[in-house]
Amino acid sequence: MRIDLHCHSTASDGTDTPAELVRHAAAAGLDVVALTDHDTTRGHAEATAALPEGLTLVTGAELSCRVDGISMHMLAYLFDPEEPALLAERELVRDDRVPRARGMVAKLNELGVPVTWEQVERIAAGGSVGRPHVATALVELGVVPTVSDAFTEEWLADGGRAFVKKHETDPFEAIRLVKAAGGVSVFAHPAATKRGRTVPESTIAEMAAAGLDGIEVDHMDHDADSRTRLRGLAKELGLLVTGSSDYHGSRKSVSLGECTTDPEVYGEIIRRATGAFPVPGTGGA
Repeated sequence: MRIDLHCHSTASDGTDTPAELVRHAAAAGLDVVALTDHDTTRGHAEATAALPEGLTLVTGAELSCRVDGISMHMLAYLFDPEEPALLAERELVRDDRVPRARGMVAKLNELGVPVTWEQVERIAAGGSVGRPHVATALVELGVVPTVSDAFTEEWLADGGRAFVKKHETDPFEAIRLVKAAGGVSVFAHPAATKRGRTVPESTIAEMAAAGLDGIEVDHMDHDADSRTRLRGLAKELGLLVTGSSDYHGSRKSVSLGECTTDPEVYGEIIRRATGAFPVPGTGGA
């Protein structure tokens, strides 16, 4: 089985619609794909309706978190999307995204960059607006050559000249909320140093003690040494090890299925989840 447990659609900052994503996943030879848009489950219904025969959909979300001043992401799988407490927290994070993006536009204008809110809105196309949409606007304007080049201290990285904070969930609270909603929590790309400061291993150990289920080890932002270190940490802490592409369509160069999750780990995630179940494809629209 080929299993990719971290993908994005136009419901957040991907460029494939949810329907396109599942069709592309099937074409890429995947057996299982997870839709994990940022702080939203809005794309799940469309993905389910379009799910090709032979492909299974894992519903999820990537939750925006912050601990000790460090931004991090928590993948949440197979939770009940209507559970009130987790739903309220996701809405709180999402509601803060628009004023934050507007603030980044204002800062860029002060720096002489002629980006407009209308341009960012067009790029987001109704999705959960975030820094990648602002970064894409900078690419369109020729300010930077790629989206990744916008995530520097000169522009949009944490603490950068145009950076604006947003509401982010405490990861210990996120773990509690996901578990209460019947879901499974996995710390996304924990060693992605090019994104900024990373969470120390001591904090990961504390999260494991608080109920964290796993860490994403095989990821494009982790080199071989980081993967080896994280596997050792996961074994020491009794955490599941996942792998995934973090696919964003044409916004990033990574391909679907570039990193995958072991079928036994996938089976354990299903066993632990009580909020929702994987959706088998029946030849959707």
